[in-house]
Amino acid sequence: MLTEVIEETRKFAEKTGLFEKRILMLFSGGKDSSLALYILKEADLNVSALTFFHRWSWRETLNWAMRFTKRLGVEHYLVDITDGLLREAAGRKGPVCINCKKVMLWNAKWFAINNGFDVLAKGDNANDKIIGALLDQCRSDIRLCGIPRIGIPFFRPLIKYPADVVERLADGAGIRPYRMYEHARRRQWREGCPLQYIDREQIVTPELMDLAYRVNYEVSKVARRRKVRVSVRVPSFEIMCWDCDEETLEKIKSIIMHFGGKANAPAGKAEE
Repeated sequence: MLTEVIEETRKFAEKTGLFEKRILMLFSGGKDSSLALYILKEADLNVSALTFFHRWSWRETLNWAMRFTKRLGVEHYLVDITDGLLREAAGRKGPVCINCKKVMLWNAKWFAINNGFDVLAKGDNANDKIIGALLDQCRSDIRLCGIPRIGIPFFRPLIKYPADVVERLADGAGIRPYRMYEHARRRQWREGCPLQYIDREQIVTPELMDLAYRVNYEVSKVARRRKVRVSVRVPSFEIMCWDCDEETLEKIKSIIMHFGGKANAPAGKAEE
């Protein structure tokens, strides 16, 4: 099936003139964006990767992403958005992710324009909810959308494939991203960065961002060893865990105590 998807992408590129374009993939190092980058490269398109990071990003996943693009032979740009994120998020209520996405989109647009790229690409699949997003403005084939407010088209080669199909395609391509064993929001792997675990409606500060990183980095060590998925919200220190046993919870609680939280923090249930 992977071969068929690559060939379909090649045919779509021929029909839409993408072979004459320079494409910049917004590359997080997750399975979706890694697969999308792999497919565009295998389809012989002129694609480069752009990865945003900040002071609180997981360095392990960033290192994996750099090794992956090196293996593919893809030009890879890294952009530090720490200052922009602080300007947008500090002093406002969580979640941080909304402001971070705004910073990334703005930076992606201007990076592409200033460096001669014609198209931005994303790893969105059919399960991704984009209601209310700019890409909802697409009025033609949803794989390639020209958006006036952005001024540069978006190409989403996986948008017609559901998450389970993307999972199989990535496995077929041998794509196995580094896992921090975060809880994330759903059972399929959806890791991001520790700032997503700042409590909702909490006023965001640099100190709170530091705490979210430090607590969850220590928690991730336990999660990887015990092969469970755990994250901790701050400053409430609510534990969220898939398939945790009592021993694992006790280890997590000891970490929370080290950071000044309560030892009897409840085990949080998964979000719907």
